[in-house]
Amino acid sequence: MKETIKKWLKKITPGWIRFRLYPFIVSYNRALWFYLFNHFVAGIPSFTLRTLYLRKIIGYTIGKGTALHMNIFITGKSFSIAENSVINRRCYLDCRGGIEIGKNVSISPEVYIISSTHLPDDPEYRFVGKKVVIDDYVWIGAKAIILPGVHLGKGCIVGAGSVVTRDVEPFQIVAGNPARFIRMRNENLTYTINFFSFFDTDIPQKSLFKKP
Repeated sequence: MKETIKKWLKKITPGWIRFRLYPFIVSYNRALWFYLFNHFVAGIPSFTLRTLYLRKIIGYTIGKGTALHMNIFITGKSFSIAENSVINRRCYLDCRGGIEIGKNVSISPEVYIISSTHLPDDPEYRFVGKKVVIDDYVWIGAKAIILPGVHLGKGCIVGAGSVVTRDVEPFQIVAGNPARFIRMRNENLTYTINFFSFFDTDIPQKSLFKKP
């Protein structure tokens, strides 16, 4: 699809404009594609369209049955999410250092996942990427912040508003700033997440087709 767009732009753009602007628009600099998603496509009430754009235009790996809700903001080329996971509205995903998300992961609204930072003591303030890995069945509460390099183990829970600065072991429940261990979670998890809401609400689409 991206190659088709390139050919179309090449045909309709005058030569002198193409010479100056074409490399910016269709080169490996993906700024335009992210701008279009974050400020236009992300606000369109269609899971299919949003997912298709991220798969075909941006090139992300997105599993079957995964729901990317409206108005998420995403940047960086290294992102993958497995099947039956959900990223709720207004989440911020910094994928410059890489974000890898497993199956049946629930990410609540307005969560920040950050995979890049600067070296604070470096004379040149150098940028570094640190991959964030989120295993299967993780549940992240609203407005939590996951910092670069963190690994969230299978089935763990991050409380709402928490700031996670270090790895969380499987099935642990953590909360606070910085996040600290609260207790262990039940390890017998068998559920499958399927949360495709109607427009920007908490009403599941499937409930619209049920008889009153």
